[in-house]
Amino acid sequence: MIQLSATHILYLIEAARWTILLSLIAFAGGALVGLPLALMRVSRSKLLRGLASVYIQVVQGTPLLIVLFLSYFGLGILGYKLDPLVAAGVSFTIYAAAFLGEIWRGCIEAVPKTQWEASDCLGLNSVQQYAYVILPQAVRIATPPTVGFMVQIVKNTSLASVIGFVELARAGQIVNNSTFEPFAIFAVVGAIYFAICYPLSVASRHLERKANAGR
Repeated sequence: MIQLSATHILYLIEAARWTILLSLIAFAGGALVGLPLALMRVSRSKLLRGLASVYIQVVQGTPLLIVLFLSYFGLGILGYKLDPLVAAGVSFTIYAAAFLGEIWRGCIEAVPKTQWEASDCLGLNSVQQYAYVILPQAVRIATPPTVGFMVQIVKNTSLASVIGFVELARAGQIVNNSTFEPFAIFAVVGAIYFAICYPLSVASRHLERKANAGR
């Protein structure tokens, strides 16, 4: 008979909090690195464009598991032993920055060329162009895909278990090892993931329709 105690449920919910925390770290760190990458990608400097492009292509072409292994085990071999949360946060920041940088680069380039020309006519310098004209419009375009990408971050946090970080998926494995009720346990784990991700998916679709209606 399938039975899960309240203790098991609370343990999974507690692990979900770590999943959310890692997702927030990944998004915040990815945003801090991703925005400069996006600006470098649209820079007039060929060097900056090239550096950003290389970073994005290397990271997007590398499995996230490899990044996690390098951050935790690789640095550990070199004498820099990181806490699993720190290693996972660094890895997900590297990963998220590459994808957010490319998403936001596309959104910046989606701003009509006439807006650039109009801001030139007003005598604005590059910083003023971005601050007052381009980025406010790019943010509106970027919001739906950015929220959608957050769903991918939440689901990918399950990979952090390979370096000993106990998030929701790993907690489900631990509970299953003691109860041997995989169907019940992973049904609850799936339900918790759904409760986290579904509102983000709905928000992404709503924002996308709102953005398209406003064009």
